[in-house]
Amino acid sequence: MTVHQRRVPWGRVALHTFLVLTCLVTLAPLVWALYASLRTYDDTARNGYFSVAESLTLDNFSAAWTQADLPHYYLNTLMVTVPALVLVLLLSSMVAFGVSRFSFKFNLALLMMFTAGNLLPQQVIVTPLYRLYLLTPLPSWLSESELLLDSQFGLVLIHVAFQSGFCVFVLSNYMKTIPVELGEAARVDGAGVFRQYWQVILPLCRPALAALATLEFTWIYNDFLWALVLIQTGDKMPITSALQNLKGTFFVDNNLVAAGSLLVALPTLVVFFVLQRQFIGGLTLGSTKG
Repeated sequence: MTVHQRRVPWGRVALHTFLVLTCLVTLAPLVWALYASLRTYDDTARNGYFSVAESLTLDNFSAAWTQADLPHYYLNTLMVTVPALVLVLLLSSMVAFGVSRFSFKFNLALLMMFTAGNLLPQQVIVTPLYRLYLLTPLPSWLSESELLLDSQFGLVLIHVAFQSGFCVFVLSNYMKTIPVELGEAARVDGAGVFRQYWQVILPLCRPALAALATLEFTWIYNDFLWALVLIQTGDKMPITSALQNLKGTFFVDNNLVAAGSLLVALPTLVVFFVLQRQFIGGLTLGSTKG
C-alpha cells in the first residue's frame, strides 16, 4: 500500500448497502402487486403467481375502477380527509403558538397533555367511543342518522382528536426556533396576538406544515379502523373499504384486488410527489444549525 493510496470507506459502503437492501425490501411488495395487477386471473391460476406472465394487460384497472365504484368512495374519503386535515393543522398551530410563544403556569402541562394523547392505543376506547357517538345527537343537515354514529362528521372529529397531539408537539418545537424578536417587532407595530400568529409566525412554519400535511393526509386517508367502527352505511364508507367490493363470498380475484389496491394508493403518492420538496425540507429543518 502506497502512502497516497486512499483507504476504502467501509463504513460508508456498509451504510449504502444497508440502505439499498432496505429500499428493495420496502419496494418489493409494491412491485409485486403491480406485476400481479397486470396479469390475468387465468394466467396466474394456470402458472402460479411466481411465474413469467404470458401477457400483460390493463383490464384489471378498468374493472377495479367500475366494480369497486372507486369515484364514489374517493369522494367519501375527500369529504373526511380534507376537513380533518385542515382542522388538525389549524387547531394544532394555534395551540402550538400559545404554548411556544407565551409563558404561563400550565404551559408545559398543556403540551404534555396533547402529546400524551398519542400514547393511548386507539383500540382501547373503541367501545366507550361507540356508545358516546350513539348518544350524541346531530342536526339532520349534518347527519342523516341525526347522530354522531354513522356520520362522516364523526370521522372528522375523531381524526382531529387523535392527530392533533403529534402536530402540536412538532409545531411547538419548530415555533420555538423562530426568534422572539419577530413577535416583539410585530407587537411594537400594533399587531395583536392573532395577527402575530396569522401573518408572522404561520407563514414561517410552511415547511413544517407541508411535512405534517403529507404525513397527516396519508394517515387519515389510510384509516380503516374508525370507519369500520363508526360508519354503518356502506355508501358512506371511505376508499379503504372499497376493496371489499372486489371480494366475493367464495371467490377472490387477487389480480383484481392488487389493481384496486394500487388505484386506492395513488392519491397518497400524488400528494407526496407534489409536496416532496417541502416534506424533505421539513424533515431536515435544523440539521445544519448549531
